[in-house]
Amino acid sequence: MKTHIAVWVLMIVSTQLGAQSFTEKITKELSFEKRSADNAIMVANINGNIKIEGYSGDKILLEVTKSINAKTTERLEKGKIQVQLGMIDRADTIMFFVKGTGAEFGRKADHKNNNSVYSNGWGYTWCCNGNKDCDECNCRVDYDFKMDFVLKVPSSVHLIVSTINDGNITIQNVGGVVKADNINGSINLKDLIREATASTINGDVDVVYSANPVKDCRFFTLNGDINAWFQKGLAASMRFESFNGSFYTNIDNLEQLPAKVEKKTMADGVKYKVNGNRFKIGSGGALLDFETFNGDVYLKEK
Repeated sequence: MKTHIAVWVLMIVSTQLGAQSFTEKITKELSFEKRSADNAIMVANINGNIKIEGYSGDKILLEVTKSINAKTTERLEKGKIQVQLGMIDRADTIMFFVKGTGAEFGRKADHKNNNSVYSNGWGYTWCCNGNKDCDECNCRVDYDFKMDFVLKVPSSVHLIVSTINDGNITIQNVGGVVKADNINGSINLKDLIREATASTINGDVDVVYSANPVKDCRFFTLNGDINAWFQKGLAASMRFESFNGSFYTNIDNLEQLPAKVEKKTMADGVKYKVNGNRFKIGSGGALLDFETFNGDVYLKEK
C-alpha cells in the first residue's frame, strides 16, 4: 500500500465561557495493495459527518477534520492525545475508524453469528457495556470530540459506512454496493447503480438512482421520511411498512400483491408476521423494501 500523509494543525483557544478548542486536519493518499472488483472501503465514525464521492482515479483521497472542545486546558490536551484516526489495511479492503475513546474497533469474536452493520463482524466493542470498569477502559471522555470524514474514492468500490451522533452521511457517484447506517442524522445517496441498504433512527433517507438496481435494496428510518428516485421503466417488487406514515408514488404501473405471511421459529414458540403492503412495479424484479415508524415514503420515477 502506498501512503502519502500530510497533517495540518490549527489550535484555537477561546476564553468565551472558559471553552477551549483544537482543530486538526489530516490528509492521506492511499491505494489498494490488491486491486479487484471486490475492493471495499469502510468508514466507522462515532461523532461527525461522512462525505464520499466516487471519481475515475485509482487513489483514495482522505481528509479528516478532528475537533476537540473542552472546559480546561488539561482536558483539551487529553482529548488531543486520545482521539486519533485509526486505519486497518486488509490489502483489498481499507477501514477507517476512531480510536482512543474507549470504544475498541476490530473483528468481533462472535462475528460468524453477528448481525453487525459492519462487514464480516468488524465493528466497535463498547467496553463500558461489558465486564470492564468505565475508568479502566477510559470511556468516560471529559471533552467533546468530532471527526468529519471527506473522501474521494475509485467509483467502482463497495462502501460500508456508519456514524452515530452529530453527523450526516452523503455518498455520490459510487458504482459499487453501498451500506450506510446512522443514528442521529440523515443519509443522502446520489447517482447509485447497484443495490444499497440505508438505515437511520433520527433523520431522512434520500436515494437517487442513475440506473435502476437489479438486486434487493432496503431503506429504513424510525423518525424521518424516505425519498427514493428511480429511472423511468422501473421493474421491481416492493414492500412498505409504517406505523404513522403513508406511501406516495407517481408510478402508474403498480399492482398490489396478496398479503404475505412470514413464519419464524423462535425459542419460545413460532412467530407469524403478516404484511399486506406488497406491490409489483412493472414486470417485477428486485425487492425494494421501505420501512418507517414516524415518516412517509415517496417513491418516484424521473
